[in-house]
Amino acid sequence: MAWRDAAIGDVDEVFRLVRGLAEYEKHLAEFHATPDDFRTWLFGERPAAQAMLAELGGRAVGVCVWYRTFASFLGRPAIWIEDVFIEPAHRRQGLGSAVFRLLAARAVEEGCAALEWNVLDWNAPAIAAYRAMGAVPREEWTDQRVSGQALIRLAGKG
Repeated sequence: MAWRDAAIGDVDEVFRLVRGLAEYEKHLAEFHATPDDFRTWLFGERPAAQAMLAELGGRAVGVCVWYRTFASFLGRPAIWIEDVFIEPAHRRQGLGSAVFRLLAARAVEEGCAALEWNVLDWNAPAIAAYRAMGAVPREEWTDQRVSGQALIRLAGKG
């Protein structure tokens, strides 16, 4: 059981597992991505993110989607973990902590200031695991998002 960087031939597995995350998080109605979206934005001419897969017996059982950001107050890059999902049957086997360790090592090697991510406030098992890794919540910060028609209006395009 090991994590590896995803390749273009893994697009369908990345799609399947990210869709599984949306279902687990009860956000399937918000899931509009397609395999072509992942092909374009993970492996296209201008990739916006990267993905890793956890495999067991040659089958993908977990996914991690991440990208680099810039921590301007620290003056250094950071790694933002967008998604981590492990199929329920394969949880509690160390896969989650393993991918965080891999990305932490990558961050340290690249001189990054931090690893960052969000967690749903009801996901107590994940929160407990993150606290055990030394993660702390960022008080005073509230995520904001503009998307869909609001994004188009903000851009002055609609």
